[in-house]
Amino acid sequence: MACFRTCSRLLGLSLGMMALLAAGTNMVLLFPNWDFHYLLRGLVGRHAMLGSGLWGGGLLMLTSLLSSGLALFGALVCFITSGVALKDGPFCMFDVSSFNQTQAWKYGYPFKDLQHRNYLYDHSLWNSVCLEPANAVVWHVSFFSVLLCISLLQMLLVGIYFINSLLGLFCSLCEAR
Repeated sequence: MACFRTCSRLLGLSLGMMALLAAGTNMVLLFPNWDFHYLLRGLVGRHAMLGSGLWGGGLLMLTSLLSSGLALFGALVCFITSGVALKDGPFCMFDVSSFNQTQAWKYGYPFKDLQHRNYLYDHSLWNSVCLEPANAVVWHVSFFSVLLCISLLQMLLVGIYFINSLLGLFCSLCEAR
């Protein structure tokens, strides 16, 4: 029985630390290049603004003591959002002149509709497409990759936590006889 309690404590501590890390990582995504002006001007991508690391990987994960299902849902939402964010690419200012033959810049997701190239593997695109914020692709890929890994690990630990809780329940029922 002590084994199940020890495992629960270790899992709870691990999940709590990762929840804080996920929330902090999502907060960093709101301030590209540590500059708060992008957030104030509404120039932060929708994946970061969704805040799945804050509420999904953070707040809901911390409530895992109340409901493992809710924690699993939060981690899953954070995982899916991070994966979609990595697929779509960063929200940045880019040159749209290649589309309409006039020099014009706009904010958007320039990598979202690339037909034959994947920006994650073509590092030559990383500094040539996004004009602002500086290093937008590196920032985006780095922090959403961290959120993706954290949420995957959280799902695994919540699953172990759930199984450990069930085993603890059934073993305690057997010992009571």
